[in-house]
Amino acid sequence: MNTQPVAILGMGMTDMSRRDLSPDAMAHQAVSEALGDAGIEAHQLTLVVFSNAMAGRLCDQGCIRGQSFLRKSGLGDVPVINVDNSCAGGTSAVHLGTMAARANDGPVLVVGVEKMWTGDRAATLAGIEDGLPADYRADMHARFPTGDSPGGSTLMRLNDVWARQYMDERGGTTEQMASAAVKARRHASVNPLAQIHQTVTLEEVLESPQVAGVLTRLMCSSFTDGAAALVLSGPGGGAPSAAPRIIGSVARSGNGEIDYHDRLQRTSDAAWESFGFGPADVDVVELHDATSAEELYALESLGFFAPGEAGPATLAGTTAIGAKGLTVNPSGGLVGRGHPLGATGIAQIVELATHLSGRGGPRQVDGARLGVAINTGGIIEGDAAYVGIHAVAAGS
Repeated sequence: MNTQPVAILGMGMTDMSRRDLSPDAMAHQAVSEALGDAGIEAHQLTLVVFSNAMAGRLCDQGCIRGQSFLRKSGLGDVPVINVDNSCAGGTSAVHLGTMAARANDGPVLVVGVEKMWTGDRAATLAGIEDGLPADYRADMHARFPTGDSPGGSTLMRLNDVWARQYMDERGGTTEQMASAAVKARRHASVNPLAQIHQTVTLEEVLESPQVAGVLTRLMCSSFTDGAAALVLSGPGGGAPSAAPRIIGSVARSGNGEIDYHDRLQRTSDAAWESFGFGPADVDVVELHDATSAEELYALESLGFFAPGEAGPATLAGTTAIGAKGLTVNPSGGLVGRGHPLGATGIAQIVELATHLSGRGGPRQVDGARLGVAINTGGIIEGDAAYVGIHAVAAGS
């Protein structure tokens, strides 16, 4: 496996609290910021990897999405490759972009964009559920009728099953889940690009409207419009030594043979072996918290905490910015920053690079030198369709 580091030359991201921008406007903004940050022109790129999940259903753009949405970005004849991998499109694009940057002499642009607010809630929910095989989707609807869920989401009913499993098998509590939501929204409140800027109390989380089973509205991520972009450079690109670097990229796809959280564990085991370090060495992690319950379960599945320990640690505040231990989702995560499907995995890397280059402002994780991002997408019979894990290190 090629483990040469790939430098992050530039990054850009839109304000995820906005709903008024078109996909092309968001893509152009994120790309312009990333190119400006990198100090290069669009025509100098050697490749663009573009991620989007739902434009075919929601924006009448089923194919050539990158070429369509980036027409005003001055790319010229730079090749554009489109990636659609449900919620994991962003991490998939970074994985491909990392490999391309190692092979190319010039810079590679990775960009993701998602427009989820269209006024048609049912269409957006259907687009999210496109991340399930058609036959499994039908089975899920039969098993979890949306009429039985106040939030109308079959996938949140599945997340409730996992939340209850975490409670039954690992001793988790709703208070611990609520504390993860409180932390997420507190972190997001000092992130100027986050979707959510209001802090909440533990009681407010627990008393907010039910979405599915034990999951309340404030424990769940919601529809988000947003875009994020990275400019990557390989070993021969002459990147500044201070630039953060992607030092590892591991990807796995599931096929329904094992449970989602077992897939997380297997993929993280492969990642730690590939990276040459373990979870105890990580300063900051951006992980896929579609719900606050999932944050706790994932932290344990990925090896950051032993079974049953992530909930108490989160409730005690040890995973928050400013605490002495591992900092979890300083961006606010999917629950606080937002979850624009095709852009989420890229936004996670942007957040890590922000801290590793000391640009985090009031949410800066002091002394951060090593970060890891975990983004998943799609469900195959209870298994994760895709898991992507990236390791990012501070420059010298």
